[in-house]
Amino acid sequence: MFAALADATRWSILTALGEGDASASALAGRLPVSRQAIAKHLAVLQEVGLVEPVRVGREVRFRVIGAELSATAEKLDVIGREWDRRLAAIKEIAEGL
Repeated sequence: MFAALADATRWSILTALGEGDASASALAGRLPVSRQAIAKHLAVLQEVGLVEPVRVGREVRFRVIGAELSATAEKLDVIGREWDRRLAAIKEIAEGL
């Protein structure tokens, strides 16, 4: 999952979808990326469970899966706190030299 979030374009897609469901074509119109590239990024996000397709008539729109995104945010918060703890320990050691 974290590899999927490591790409700036995928972050932009998630941000755009946070404002509402959108098709790959609509996202391509909002972002400086081709529709084909958007489709590939959406496939990666779908594979890790962060977005899901929803058929609306003939159009396929994508939406963020909020629960999964919240769980991912919580995991990132835990990791961030652990790194803060480790960096504080390193700083304490360095200042003691």
